[in-house]
Amino acid sequence: MDRIYGFTHYSFFTEMSELASRHGSFDLSLGLPDFDIDERLKSFLKESADHATHNYEPLAGNPLLIDTIITFNAKRKNSIPLRSHEVTIVPCATFALYTALKSTIRQGDEVIIIQPSYYTYAPSVVMNGGVPVYYDLNDDFNMDWEVFKNCISEKTQAIIVNSPQNPTGKIWTKEDWNRLYELIENREIYLISEEIYDTYCYDESDHYSSFVHPDLRSRTFCIFSFGKMFHTSGWKVSYMLAPEKMTALFRCHQQYISYSANAPAQYALARYLNIFDPSVNRKAMQNKRDLFNEMLKDTPLVVNQVAEGSVFQTVNFRSLSKTMTDVEFSKWLTVEKKVACLPLSAFYSSRQDSDYIRFSFAKKDELIIQALEHLRKNL
Repeated sequence: MDRIYGFTHYSFFTEMSELASRHGSFDLSLGLPDFDIDERLKSFLKESADHATHNYEPLAGNPLLIDTIITFNAKRKNSIPLRSHEVTIVPCATFALYTALKSTIRQGDEVIIIQPSYYTYAPSVVMNGGVPVYYDLNDDFNMDWEVFKNCISEKTQAIIVNSPQNPTGKIWTKEDWNRLYELIENREIYLISEEIYDTYCYDESDHYSSFVHPDLRSRTFCIFSFGKMFHTSGWKVSYMLAPEKMTALFRCHQQYISYSANAPAQYALARYLNIFDPSVNRKAMQNKRDLFNEMLKDTPLVVNQVAEGSVFQTVNFRSLSKTMTDVEFSKWLTVEKKVACLPLSAFYSSRQDSDYIRFSFAKKDELIIQALEHLRKNL
């Protein structure tokens, strides 16, 4: 397979999904919902066709959408007060992360990546001339702050954090952000915080954003995704929060990469965000998580930690195989047992194996039930 900058042209994520399709497997490998979006959101998109929303929006984004983002974030339990010049509408979270890196790092600068992590992080660092420095979470996916501290050097320019995290489902608390700030308080280090699963925090927990933290806010690019919130990833609209000076720097690069995001969708999202109740989506997704985990108890697969957030559940497979790598096991489960997953090592650049696989429960209940019933009968 051809490689660029040391990374493959296409990801293992694509390979596993294609493998599931080829073998007619129940596909729980990717976080792409297979259920429909809210009918009201559809109607707003149709409505947008009758408005003048077919040309470029301003570089910052649709003013109506920016205003509704400010209102929405002010209403959170952990309120995020915002001004309009701190909000930028972007095509997607990956674009925001790449452009934030382009705005902050120079050749040879180090960027700390907490693993397991999404597969775009390291390539985005490398393509911007940076050097990835990997910190691996411990066995229970918690931070060991003493070990993490050793990753910070004089060359560290940025740290990438993801909460709720894909793939572990862990949520950073206020205390976690405090501990991070203590380590970088006297250093000029930027924070890129991807918080795209912010509306999926379960069991009465609430999202605590890096942008709420009074000291981290001044150095943070904070990224959110309407695609994840509303199951509309194909609409290509997300948003980023940053202090005024960092926003200006970001937009200097943004204008040369992708000037603006989908204009009709921005209007529709602005109208929908005014009536959106995040508790409804959160409850529905938590029910799917609980359904998945309850049915998994009837199989040899083991959940060591129930996902605190996101739409993914990590599962320990070692009771079924002590010898297969997680890649081998994932392919075996997909091809032979007809249920597709992802190996956790796909989320690392520093290791080739793990004891875990990842499933997505962002699926119709019928698919979850069929897949888990199939595993119960065939494992």
